[in-house]
Amino acid sequence: MSDELQRIMAIEDPYLLLREVTTRLADAQQEVTELARLRRRVVQDLHAQGLSYAQIATKAGLSRGRIHQIRHTGPAPEGAFFGRGAVTIATPLRRDDARGRTVVAVDDVSSGKGLEGLARSYGLDVTSEHVPVSGEIDLNRDGLIVVCGPRMSQQMWDTYAQDPVLHWEQAEDGPWTLIDRRTGTVYRSGQDSDPARSFDVGYVGRLLRPDGKGSLLAIAGIHTQGSLGVVQLLASDLNALWGQVGEHRFSTLVGVEYDPETSEPRSVELLTPLYRHDEESTA
Repeated sequence: MSDELQRIMAIEDPYLLLREVTTRLADAQQEVTELARLRRRVVQDLHAQGLSYAQIATKAGLSRGRIHQIRHTGPAPEGAFFGRGAVTIATPLRRDDARGRTVVAVDDVSSGKGLEGLARSYGLDVTSEHVPVSGEIDLNRDGLIVVCGPRMSQQMWDTYAQDPVLHWEQAEDGPWTLIDRRTGTVYRSGQDSDPARSFDVGYVGRLLRPDGKGSLLAIAGIHTQGSLGVVQLLASDLNALWGQVGEHRFSTLVGVEYDPETSEPRSVELLTPLYRHDEESTA
């Protein structure tokens, strides 16, 4: 019996006991989920290296059937792309100056809901919150996913600015653009082009937190349709993305053709390579 369990069982106040047991059960379930994810990842990695299930079983002291079961059940390893155990998804509030009130953009709601469903499908607990109109948000938290561009938050502007390759910049004629410093390519939204077209650019990256003690996942479009395109890409190609970047810091740009009536993505594609930031810093 662990010391923690003994401590809880010794609590006499029934309400405190109920609260402590509930909290501990939630923590334990998250731990079990992440251990199962890690176990499946180890088996997949060893199998990818050329070992048979029988060889893995022999070396691990488990049956071949058990190894095969581990390989095909439990939470998928690529779920760790979003975080471990629990994640928080933050989407922005916007100021409607004409009506003098705070609103939420429909596309931001769709992006947040899409991410929530995706994270839950990988066995993660999800909570949601908003980036206030002031742009002030605590970025120094584990498992944080922020759907917010640099224009709406100084803290996010500072976070995006650390990206060694991809840079947000406001063009001389007004619209925001994204620049690939490696190639010099400037990416503009189709909404800001002449003639206009139903195309937007989205950014997704795992960036260093301000306190330097972890990372956060940042998602933003030049317009809201870009964020929807990122979510669509994650839903369809997460395994491939995870295989290339794992839990390393990275960034990339996504192009999205969308329905002009609904903003729903019709097609998405990577516009740039998946830039690993540790490799860029030594390039």
